[in-house]
Amino acid sequence: MAEHNKLLPDWMIGLTDRIMKYYIDRELNVEPIILDRHPEPQPGHQYMMYAHIPFCHTLCSYCTFHRFIFKEYKAREYFVNLRKEMQMARDMGYDFTSMYIGGGTTTILEDELIKTIELARKLFPSMKEVSCETDPAHLATESFRNLKGLVDRMSVGVQSFDDNILKMIDRYEKFGSGEQIFERIQAAQELFPIMNVDMIFGFRGQTEEILQRDVDLLMKLNPRQITTYPLMVTTQTKASVRNTIAAPTADLAAQYRIILDTLGKNYNQLTSWTFGRSHDEGFDEYVVDHDEYLGLGSGAFSFLGDSLYVNTFSLRRYNERISQGKMGVERRKRFDKHAILQYRLLLGLFAARLSRKYFREVHGVDLDKALFKEMLGLKLAGAIKDNPADPDNLIVTDAGKFLGLVMMKAFYSGMDNVRAELRKPLSAIDM
Repeated sequence: MAEHNKLLPDWMIGLTDRIMKYYIDRELNVEPIILDRHPEPQPGHQYMMYAHIPFCHTLCSYCTFHRFIFKEYKAREYFVNLRKEMQMARDMGYDFTSMYIGGGTTTILEDELIKTIELARKLFPSMKEVSCETDPAHLATESFRNLKGLVDRMSVGVQSFDDNILKMIDRYEKFGSGEQIFERIQAAQELFPIMNVDMIFGFRGQTEEILQRDVDLLMKLNPRQITTYPLMVTTQTKASVRNTIAAPTADLAAQYRIILDTLGKNYNQLTSWTFGRSHDEGFDEYVVDHDEYLGLGSGAFSFLGDSLYVNTFSLRRYNERISQGKMGVERRKRFDKHAILQYRLLLGLFAARLSRKYFREVHGVDLDKALFKEMLGLKLAGAIKDNPADPDNLIVTDAGKFLGLVMMKAFYSGMDNVRAELRKPLSAIDM
């Protein structure tokens, strides 16, 4: 695609990556602390619960999330302890408006997952929605249907319908061909109010024609929600694939233009990389829709007040802590107000919901003054502009949405690097 048709010039994308790396290296690090549990909930605050299931039958080479090879006895013990930790949160006074279950493969033991969701709905009466992740193989199992009525949003990791890309990333043998995956999703859509299809762009060899075919197949499938992540390669990605599966960052802008031009005509854009049939789609990126969330389970993150909390990445230590009546949390990073404002600006840009009123009412600041340099930079980049019809809500342009995508990609890569550092000391007895 010609340079003038790109959303942002290559030099601006590169500069954004360097700026994000500077702030991530400076801010995203955590220190060991001694805590028995998370801080208590604050009156009037709303919280979301994140629960992590760190098990997979096989480990995808490009995936950087916290996960271990599945062993049934370990997974069943883990689910029992996860439910105990959930009870601890209830005993502390927490209530949650939403629950997001991530992994790993959350549906790896569907009977245990069902018990966990049923307990969550019983313990937390304010819970309005449950979002869960799965892979294409589980869609074909008979027991998968038992999740109907318990899960409001099921997200399926597809990545691509192109068989050559599926083979390159070792998913063809695990989950079947693109055609088989398409058929399984088509059959499973009626089970849940929202079926989300996760796709990835930015693979090496993923031409614009291949990406367009993927997007066209999505249009034919017509799920309620679509997420189109850029491939995230970090220090945790296996060295053997780091330089073989990722396309150059400069290619992302042209690919993103295809996604915007196709999906944008048929769906409402909910964030830089999520599209929904309506504006009321249930949550997609929980960090966007919830200022504060509590993470349960090994390797889970929490953001409460001014601090990021991280649970132990050791399964052994997690089980020991729960048996001692403690929660899984063991590390904390406290942020100053300016860093929190920068974080919320990033999320507002990413979600294309950048509100001066939010910063004024929630954080007590004038956005344009408190983040003068950041706002000036976004305006000069053509990422945002004032809305003459609504001065409180800024307009995020297509260039701004792409910039939000690049910045969020860098942020999540930074979180993956935190995971990598915390997993590094683990030995065989921790897994």
